[in-house]
Amino acid sequence: MAKRGRSPREGSRDRPRFWGRHAVSAALANPHRNVRKLWATREAAAALDVPDNVPVTFADVADLGRMVPSDAPHQGVVAEVDPLEDIWLGDLLAEAGEDDRRPLVVLDQVTDPHNVGAILRSAAAFDALGIVTQDRHAPPESGTVARSASGALETVPWVRVVNLARALDEIAEAGFWRIGLTGHAERTLAETMGTGRVCLVLGAEGEGMRQNTEAHCDELARLPISDRVESLNVSNAAAIALYAAAVRG
Repeated sequence: MAKRGRSPREGSRDRPRFWGRHAVSAALANPHRNVRKLWATREAAAALDVPDNVPVTFADVADLGRMVPSDAPHQGVVAEVDPLEDIWLGDLLAEAGEDDRRPLVVLDQVTDPHNVGAILRSAAAFDALGIVTQDRHAPPESGTVARSASGALETVPWVRVVNLARALDEIAEAGFWRIGLTGHAERTLAETMGTGRVCLVLGAEGEGMRQNTEAHCDELARLPISDRVESLNVSNAAAIALYAAAVRG
């Protein structure tokens, strides 16, 4: 886990509520996460490793259902947490040595919390260095992100930056080959990756990467998908790209 510095926005974000056993148990196990309160059925609480300093309120299923969105599968447990402190991009890049070939993922205005959570999960599965998003054009930490990430929100470093173009410049200076994924590219991802350090850049579903983001990539690449579909969901594309980066020679 990357070193977490003091957040410049500390205290400015609302405390999210997480639900579901994977998300809550991962939050409880993360030494960087402060869990403020826990509401749970007795059965669910007995299955969790709850530190002594976390207050637990026993509740029935109906009460828990009123604490989360109507379609949220809370599995008998809800937690109120503090957002994680910010990770600085420079710290994350410095933590990775020159021989570290773990890919870095950059998301350009991907705002759907389900997609970001799923990308975090894939990043954990394929041992990515971390993900980078804009501060204002990405979802905050939330129960939906945590649930979709299935615990990966607590283990994959998530860097938020003000200016994505400057962040991509910093990533290039650290020795990463920046590959922007887009359907209009001539070459495939396999043809552009090489064997060095790669940064995979993905844009929002439908709109794709902005022109300025494409301009800050070293190369554009496409996934070789069938012409029976126009495009892939951004989280699916990220999973395939991360797999390709993990198995390259």
